[in-house]
Amino acid sequence: MRLIQEHTPLQKIEDERLSAKGVELYIKRDDLIHPLISGNKWRKLKYNLAQARAENHHTLLTFGGPYSNHIYATAAAAKKFGFRSIGIIRGYEKAVRTPTLQFAESMGMQLIFVTAEAYKEKDAAGLSKILPDWLHTYYIIPEGGTNRYAIPGVSELIQEIDIDYQYICCACGTGGTLAGLVSGIQNDTKVLGFSALKGEDTLSDNVKRLTNSTVEKFTILFDYHFGGYAKVNLSLVEFIKHFKAKHGIQLEPVYTGKMLYGLFDLVAKDFFCTWQHNHRYTHRRTARFVWLS
Repeated sequence: MRLIQEHTPLQKIEDERLSAKGVELYIKRDDLIHPLISGNKWRKLKYNLAQARAENHHTLLTFGGPYSNHIYATAAAAKKFGFRSIGIIRGYEKAVRTPTLQFAESMGMQLIFVTAEAYKEKDAAGLSKILPDWLHTYYIIPEGGTNRYAIPGVSELIQEIDIDYQYICCACGTGGTLAGLVSGIQNDTKVLGFSALKGEDTLSDNVKRLTNSTVEKFTILFDYHFGGYAKVNLSLVEFIKHFKAKHGIQLEPVYTGKMLYGLFDLVAKDFFCTWQHNHRYTHRRTARFVWLS
């Protein structure tokens, strides 16, 4: 299951907003793994694909919405590695095909559209109502690729980091990437997750279930979803444009753009400062790692 490269470089971000606070930021350039199957999507799919092959499955079945990066990556990975693929899509078939779904179909993925209510019942019993009786012949990958096979793929990222750091950050959808990072750290590094979803915190329990970890190892921030999944505003769009112009890295608005917007906002608010007895702030030099989905 080799792609173009897996041990991706770190890129230091030189920015006066960071240096003024004594903060160091490095980006783990997992967007360079592969042009179509990049970032945490490949890391979560890697051992799922190997398991599907070991179980002699020929078709991958997975789930997502009309803008799902996971659907996009799974369709591309299936084609590259010789699997058929099926995507259970939240929404009606008469809905306009998004660029994501158009791409998935171009990769050969069969799309099955279900209502939002039916999508909630996507366990084996629910699937049997909308799929043929030979459902058991599919290799099922959960929404977002998050399962026990995703965790080791993500945790391998930690082994590739060869400098000291205090925080590692990621964007959160299903919590699989965050769980993989928590599983991989061996010291007192703090893992920060930036939720792309609006609503109650269902991620923390999911991460703890996947890792048998305590919440002290990670924190999930819910202030930077910009109204909910795939929703944006002008401030976020301008931040992404400015970041590309200044640092040459293209962020996307669903996950990485929101995460880095939140990260810079926390830096500005002295989130990473320590308070001294003389009532003056001293800024901890912080290496922070993020990567692109």
